[in-house]
Amino acid sequence: MRAYVATAHRFILFLGRYRGQSIGDRDLLDLKSADLRAFLAQRRAEGLGAASAARELSGVRAFLKYAAEQQGSHAQLPRTRAPRRPRTLPRPASPEDALGLADEAAAGASAPWIGARDLAILLLLYGAGLRVAEALSLTARDLPLGATLRVTGKRAKTRIVPLVAAVREAIDDYARQRPYPLSGNAPLFVGARGGPLNPDLVRRAVASARRRLGLPDTLTPHALRHSFATHLLAGGADLRALQELLGHASLSSTQIYTAVDAARLLDVYRHAHPRA
Repeated sequence: MRAYVATAHRFILFLGRYRGQSIGDRDLLDLKSADLRAFLAQRRAEGLGAASAARELSGVRAFLKYAAEQQGSHAQLPRTRAPRRPRTLPRPASPEDALGLADEAAAGASAPWIGARDLAILLLLYGAGLRVAEALSLTARDLPLGATLRVTGKRAKTRIVPLVAAVREAIDDYARQRPYPLSGNAPLFVGARGGPLNPDLVRRAVASARRRLGLPDTLTPHALRHSFATHLLAGGADLRALQELLGHASLSSTQIYTAVDAARLLDVYRHAHPRA
C-alpha cells in the first residue's frame, strides 16, 4: 500500500511538471499513452530496473482506475506495454553452504536464545521451503510441532509442509530457551525485547554470517527457499508436489527450477566429464 501511494504521488508530481500545469481530477481521465511512456522513461533514467518499472506501471494503472471510479466514470486506461523483465534463474546454495550459513548465523548471535532463534528460522527456510514472512507469521498456537506444519502464504492460501526432525528439534530448542512467555497468539519468533521480529534482522544476520564465511551475496534468506526447491527436484521430487510445497499459485512459477537443475547438471558435466 505504501509503495502504491508513493507511486501515485510521484506520477501526479511528474504529470504537473510534464504538462506545466496543476493536475486536477479531470486531468487523470484524459491521459495518453505518451504520458505514461514519458513517466516510465524518467523513472528508468533514475535507475529503476525493469521489474520495478513494471510494478510502478501497475501502481499507476490502479491509481487511475481508482480516480475514475471516484468520479463515477469508467477508467479508459491508455495502452502502454510494461518493460520486459529479464528472465533470471534462482541461485541455490549447496547443502553444505546452506547448513553452514545457519550454524554461523546462530554462532554470531548476541545471546544464546537469539542464536537458537536464528537457527530455527533459517532451517525452516531451507528445510521446509518457507518464505521469511511465512516463518515470522507462526504463533504459539502452531506448537507443539508434529510431522507437518500448516502455513499461510501469499493471498491467504494455506498449505501443509512436512517438517524433518532437524527443523522440529531446532524450533523446540528455541522455544525452551526463549525468555518470553509463549502462549495464545504470541508470535513464535520475537526480537530481543519480546516484540514481533523484524524480517530485516533475519537478513542482517544472514549477511553477517555470509561475509564471515566468504559466501556469495546471492545467498540470501530467500535463496534458502530456492535451495530447498532445487535440491528436492534434483532428488526426484514431482513438479506438482513441489508446487504444493512451495505454495505457488501457478505451475509456471515452479517450472523455473527445472531450468536451475538442468544448469546445475550441465555445470557438473563440464567440470567432471573427461570429454567436456
